[in-house]
Parts: sequence; structure tokens; C-alpha cells
Amino acid sequence: MEIQPRIRAKPSDCYSTILAEHCWLATLLLRSRPLHTLLKNSTKGALAASLSFFLWGLFPIFWKLFDGGNPLELTAHRVLWTLAMLIPVLAFRGSLQATLAAFKSPKVIATHALAATCLATNWLIFVWAVVNDRVLEAALGYYLNPFLYILLGRLVLREKHSSFQLLAIAIAAAGVALQFFAIDGIPWASLSIAVTFAAYGLLKKKSALGPFSGLAMEMAILTPIALLYGGLLINSSQSAFGADFFTTFLLIATGLVTAIPLLLFARGVRTISLSLLGILQFIAPTGQFLIGWLVYGEPLPSLRLASFSLIWIAVIFYIVSQRRSTMPLPEKVPLT
Repeated sequence: MEIQPRIRAKPSDCYSTILAEHCWLATLLLRSRPLHTLLKNSTKGALAASLSFFLWGLFPIFWKLFDGGNPLELTAHRVLWTLAMLIPVLAFRGSLQATLAAFKSPKVIATHALAATCLATNWLIFVWAVVNDRVLEAALGYYLNPFLYILLGRLVLREKHSSFQLLAIAIAAAGVALQFFAIDGIPWASLSIAVTFAAYGLLKKKSALGPFSGLAMEMAILTPIALLYGGLLINSSQSAFGADFFTTFLLIATGLVTAIPLLLFARGVRTISLSLLGILQFIAPTGQFLIGWLVYGEPLPSLRLASFSLIWIAVIFYIVSQRRSTMPLPEKVPLT
């Protein structure tokens, strides 16, 4: 069942002064199942997404442990160990057979093959940035990502945004333009991180599979490539796996570290709007920015600080615009 676009009832049609002040609520009560169903699903989705972004904000600390590591090998291990963790989870939930059956649908495979490509590219660039002391550049990419969500929500999903919100996007774009001068080049890592993860979020929004099954399919699609590359490294004695206990343990742990926030993200993205998702996304880059600057001492010259300042102003503009507007309703509310 889909909630229809918000309908503003006349105050005279409401049953009390409170309902008159929140007339979309009166319409919802009259035309849908009990309100607690909406609130329960949207609240759980927002909490799941918030926690996923908080964990992503701490990611530089984990990946810095692989100082000097091969980003391609680290990404390959993320794929393999994430799938290894998901298989027993799916079996325990009784959805393993349904996940396998989904491979019979070319449309589902195509959607998740694209999602897997976006996700693997995002992982690779982010890990490369962290191990090469470019945490601030990675943080910039995730700061930009919410504004791409906003644009995708408007252009693809037809979500409505005010001129105030669009102004926030323009300010963020100015901040990106300033980065060109700050780093004396194109911030390709930042732009790539933003585009690939925004595309991944949109594809997950369109997915017919649940978060566990969808992620498992994506990992399964990437597994042959990961195995091939890992095998080549082992054959040439260049693999970090098995080199020492600590490194091997960390490589195995990439599955747990990777899967938990992704599953939370997938759970959240299905029940909240892309606009709300865009606001929550600012949690992750803020954590990454503070870690890169304060913990690892990455330089923050005046031009780069000015760039981030413009983006922070854009964040404030957008959040304030959301508070000024009437509370939006999720586009879809699961009834089961």
C-alpha cells in the first residue's frame, strides 16, 4: 500500500483544534491504517540509518590499522568475509532459499549487479583515501553525498524541495568548486565517493529484496572477482592474509565491520525518504572529518577550511529548511 501525496484538509474538516493544526495528520488517520504503524516503521528506519552513519564515521580508525595495505586486497577481503557472515544469518532467518531463488530473475540480478559495482568502487576509493592519508578528502565525498540524494530524490523519485533547499545545494557546489583551488586539482576521490554511494542508495531504494538478501546477492556477484584476485596474490606470495596473526584477524574482521553498518543502512533506506536520509548522512563525514583532522593531523589550510565552511553552511541551510516545512510523509509504509 502506498501513502498518497500529502493532502491538506480544511480546518473545518478536522475533528479538533489539534487536528486542525496538523491537517495532514487528520487525512492520514482517515485514509490509512493506524498512525502508530507509520511512526513505528519510520522511527525504526531513522534509528537504523543514524547508527549506520555513526559507525561509518569511525571507519578511518579501523582502516588505518592496515597502514600501507593494498586497497584492492582489502576490498576483496571485505567482499569475501561479508558474504561468509551473511550466509549463516540468512539461514537462521529462513531466507536463504528465497535469496537463491532471486538469482532466477534477470531484472533483480541486473539491479544488484549495478549496486555491487557502485559499492565495490566506493569501498575501493575510500580505503585508498584512508591508507594514503586523505581522510579529509574522503570526508568531503560523504559531505557531498546527501546533496546528491536530494537531487536524485527530486529528479528520479519526484520528491519536492523548497527553493531554500535548492539554495543549500548551490552553496555546497560552491564549496566543491573551492576544493579545486585548495588541492590544486580535481578532487576525484571525493566526487567518486559521493556519486557511487548516492547511486547505491538509489538502487537499494528500488530493490525488491530485503536488506540481508540484497547485500548477500551483491557480495555473491562480486565474489568470483574477489577470489580470483586473492588467489593471484597468494600465488605470487604478495598476500597479506596469513602474514601474521593480527593482520589476518583484521582481514577476517572486515566482514563484520562492513556488514553491520550496511545492513543498518539498507534497513533504514527502505522506510524513510531520500531527503531524510540525506540529513542523517551528515553524521558520517563529520566523524571522519574530526578523526582526519584531530586524530591523524591532516593539514587544513585556509582554502580547504573555507570549502568545508561553505558545505557546513549548506548543511545548516538544508536542515533549517526542513524544520520550517511541514513534516514530510514517507512515500511507502510497509504493512507487514
